[in-house]
Amino acid sequence: MDFSPPMSRREAKRRERRDAILCVAQRSFLEHGYAATSMSAIAAELGGSKGTLWNYFPSKQELFAAVLRHATAAYHAELLELLDPEGALEPTLHRFATELLQKVTSPESIALHRLVVAEAGRSPEIGVIFFEIAPKPTRKLLSDFLKGAMDRKQLRQADPELAARALIILNLAGSYQQVMWGQLAAPSPSQMEADVAFAIDCFLRAYAPDA
Repeated sequence: MDFSPPMSRREAKRRERRDAILCVAQRSFLEHGYAATSMSAIAAELGGSKGTLWNYFPSKQELFAAVLRHATAAYHAELLELLDPEGALEPTLHRFATELLQKVTSPESIALHRLVVAEAGRSPEIGVIFFEIAPKPTRKLLSDFLKGAMDRKQLRQADPELAARALIILNLAGSYQQVMWGQLAAPSPSQMEADVAFAIDCFLRAYAPDA
């Protein structure tokens, strides 16, 4: 139950305005790219002044970071719930891998990944921002879970960060790569299930508890 005090009308209006900015900015970044998106164009589409936009986000970098946080916050919360240390190991990893693969092969995620790959060479800061807000927290959630599984002797002792990286790479080696590079429009449920099953099988064999 949420016992936080209700927002004032002014606070609610400010939040609505902020959400509207993020919605317009996300669409602009995905349609035009990071470099071609300007604060002035976003302000014009919103119908306000550039100064008002800057009151919310002092730079385009901060606006891009806010768009990413807004897009990933709920997803990371869902992953945290999935990684239940009280659950059986294999089904838990299977649910995590399935959720991750569904997320990264969605049209919105693919468009964002292509944007970052295309523009990180010219604007390295967006590559840094993207990694710090999206892949890095996902890997940290999985790493913390795997560290617990190692302590419980469900997996052999190893570097949990490397283990998390290995599982994620295995999981993204199939249909995600095909969608990302335009070889496949969208993976079928059976393709995703095959990718997940392969990744989990390889991972559990590699990190099986010591005899």
